[in-house]
Amino acid sequence: MTRRADDRARFGRVERYVHWAVGILVIVCMVTAAFLYIGSLAVLVGNRPVVEFVHVWSGFLLPIPLILGVLSRGYRLDLKRLNRFVADDWKWLRSKARRIGAIGVGKFNAGQKLNGALSGGSILVLLLTGAVMYFQNWSPLNWRIGATFVHDWFALGFGLLVIGHITYAWKDTEAMRGMTEGVVTREWAQHEHPEWVEDRRDG
Repeated sequence: MTRRADDRARFGRVERYVHWAVGILVIVCMVTAAFLYIGSLAVLVGNRPVVEFVHVWSGFLLPIPLILGVLSRGYRLDLKRLNRFVADDWKWLRSKARRIGAIGVGKFNAGQKLNGALSGGSILVLLLTGAVMYFQNWSPLNWRIGATFVHDWFALGFGLLVIGHITYAWKDTEAMRGMTEGVVTREWAQHEHPEWVEDRRDG
């Protein structure tokens, strides 16, 4: 990792490991789900039980990195930030000038907070409905039918959310650098997250 003189630490090692572990598991779930539900893709693989096994256990493993991350103080602090909406967040959502630094933004903007909330909620719903579908002897038939309906639609919505997240990240190379190398330039931080630059809780 090449660090510049004006770089500012953005994400610690634990935050990055959790992000990428969850990201890989989500991508595996999305790809295997596509092979399970799209007939033309299923023909290419052929071995449905293996695909289903990978899909199910990738889903069950999703909460593990999220839970282990709580051992890190930096991770807990970021969770606290993500879970707290302030007045400027509502202004940011309503303003057309939100991307030119006209509104004070902390470490996470309102869009990132919403993405975190929707992602966390979706993972929980998919995990619970997936468990009902997988452990068939534990629940009545009408529960499994309802769980399948909810699971499929939440999976579609979550998939679109993930694609949107990847698209935005791909466009912002400095934000991507923050999640790969852990640092960003102070100029980028001052423009995108000015209040975070003054936050004494980070480096």
